[in-house]
Amino acid sequence: MKIEFLFPELCNLYGDAMNVEYLRRAMPEAEFVKTPLKTKPAFSGGDIGMVYMGSMTEGGQSLAADALRPYSGRISELIEGGTVFLITGNALELFGTRIENEDGSLIETLGIFDMHAKRQMLRRYNSIYLGMFGEMEIVGFKSQFAHSYHGSGEAPPALFSTKRGAGRKPGQSEEGVRINNFLATYVLGPLLILNPPFTHYLLSLLGATAQELP
Repeated sequence: MKIEFLFPELCNLYGDAMNVEYLRRAMPEAEFVKTPLKTKPAFSGGDIGMVYMGSMTEGGQSLAADALRPYSGRISELIEGGTVFLITGNALELFGTRIENEDGSLIETLGIFDMHAKRQMLRRYNSIYLGMFGEMEIVGFKSQFAHSYHGSGEAPPALFSTKRGAGRKPGQSEEGVRINNFLATYVLGPLLILNPPFTHYLLSLLGATAQELP
């Protein structure tokens, strides 16, 4: 089992990188690969069990989008094939169609699903989050300059249903995106340490059999 952490020099805000460290401790038999920004991703060729991306600065989003755009077709192929992706924080925005800045300029993203982000750099949104994943409660935090909006077509399926806090945008219960085993959420935390039942679920997707978490 190979687990790839994309761009750790960028995707390291809010403690999100500890999601990968926690998985490493829960799955000591797995191979963990850290892929720097200027390096060809491991997922681009060969078998991969899981891809992880976490929160980054707005400038980091532009760099990451440029680095991943040549591989958008491969990413779509992996999602269709059931490869596990865990995407947290504003990394979620890279997989939509675009990020809109307040001055009207756009950042072209990967176009994996029909959703786009709108930034409001003078209005950071911070909150505690409580939601549901099936019958499972999910807790965490949010801290972001953008919210996500779906396009003219059907909205992608949500990952969580919000009980307290904002979903993809304020006033919406649907939070994050789930397409097959592609799991993307704005929730920070780090998510896995705060939500042991969800971590067990993720480990089950990866074929791990650990009965106790670190």
